[in-house]
Amino acid sequence: MSDNEEGQGPKSTFSTYVAEGDQLFQRGEYVKAIESFSTALSLQPDDKNCLVARSRCYLKLGDAESALKDAETSLKDNKDFFKGLYQKAEALYTMGDFEFALVYYHRGNKLRPELQEFRLGIQKAQEAIVNSVGSPSSVKLENKGDLSFFHKSNGVRSKHLNHSHKRESKKHGQKMGRNEKTAKELLGELYSDREYLEKLLQDEDLIKGKIRTGERVQDLIVGCISYLDTRTAFWQQQKPIYARQRDRKLMQQQWNRLLHKPPSDPTRYVLDSLEEIDTALSSGNTDSGLKKARELMKVVKEWSGEVLPNKREVLGNLHSCIGNALMDLGNMDKALHHHEKDLEMAKKGNLMDSKSRALDNIGRVYARIGKFQQAIEVWEEKLPLVCGGLEKAWLFHEIGRCYLELKCYSEARDYGSRSLIAADDISDEKWQLNASVLMAQAELKLGNYKACVLHFERALDRAKLLQDDSASEAIQKVNTDIPILMRIMVYITDDHNCCLFD
Repeated sequence: MSDNEEGQGPKSTFSTYVAEGDQLFQRGEYVKAIESFSTALSLQPDDKNCLVARSRCYLKLGDAESALKDAETSLKDNKDFFKGLYQKAEALYTMGDFEFALVYYHRGNKLRPELQEFRLGIQKAQEAIVNSVGSPSSVKLENKGDLSFFHKSNGVRSKHLNHSHKRESKKHGQKMGRNEKTAKELLGELYSDREYLEKLLQDEDLIKGKIRTGERVQDLIVGCISYLDTRTAFWQQQKPIYARQRDRKLMQQQWNRLLHKPPSDPTRYVLDSLEEIDTALSSGNTDSGLKKARELMKVVKEWSGEVLPNKREVLGNLHSCIGNALMDLGNMDKALHHHEKDLEMAKKGNLMDSKSRALDNIGRVYARIGKFQQAIEVWEEKLPLVCGGLEKAWLFHEIGRCYLELKCYSEARDYGSRSLIAADDISDEKWQLNASVLMAQAELKLGNYKACVLHFERALDRAKLLQDDSASEAIQKVNTDIPILMRIMVYITDDHNCCLFD
């Protein structure tokens, strides 16, 4: 299932997505399996079996917290749901909470004693606990880091207890001094807690006190330190520091690969994303469209040609979108850079449509910043690639406008004429009007006043067809008085020739 399908909502049935997730799980594609199970749960949020299935996927990816959350959700309405109990126990075991895991293995075994999974779970949880804190019969004073003798000697007098504690604390200090670096790495944030507990033991008034249940504060503190020390020894035995660091790096690399992994249907994902970008730009949400285009470009650049065969074409399209957005925002230099990148990729891939688009946009940037000669050169390079009467009418008109700005009035009239022919071929009144006004302007500058009036009359006809009252009123006042004609020409030009800078 692609990211786009997920955004649009499920398109199939609950059972279909569950079956798809099961198949993906069997193939080891756990991320895709999670997507399928998540879609299924959007249809039936409280399905217990689906929650357990997704929990298994999370556990395979090392995300024990998400696995535990799904397992607990599956038990919300039925605390005796044995699959949920087993999955919760597995998640707790993976998180290192062996004691709680053992509780749920036992609970499941009581409900379903015939299942071997619970018996094996009990066995491995008990072994982990023994390895972590030691069995009752093996607890001795000389055990590394063990200070539990404080709450085993009820008959020992307080002064003897304090003396024993000071002697044992000195041993601890020597041991921790030798292995301080190792302990810090293994305990992580808990190391500062251990230091704090050691400081509390130095407060003789504090350790003489008792808590509400009658347990001495000293026993409580020493028990906590003992737990941390035995945990440290267990972690060091189970996983040396270098191995823990290596595993963290491997896990990070795995997650990085998953984060940059393309969706199941990259082409569809790209097309839908481009449509979203175009919609944002067309509706005036320039900043949003620009952000989406940049994000998509970052993603596509990381994909190989095998994942996205038309990668170059997609990147060119994104450069075009970014360039247009920057042009709307007035950042012409960066806009020109992106349109030139679009042209570069089009030439490398021999993509004629992309090349035509890039030349079109580069010309528009040059016209916007007043570099009319460069705009003409770029647009004339585009001419052989033009297809369709509307594009011809527009392009001829724009080139003619540039020549008019450069005071090349004959060339402006010629391109105006070509624009008018193209507009006549497709019966487009708007571009017939624009071309007629352009030709009238050029004829006026050339001193051909009769031709100028004829073109304005034709423009008047088009204005009436378009129901443009302001243009019609201005053109009807045209007479042989050239100064008045010039004023009318300027008025109409302001209304109908703004497209050059659109």
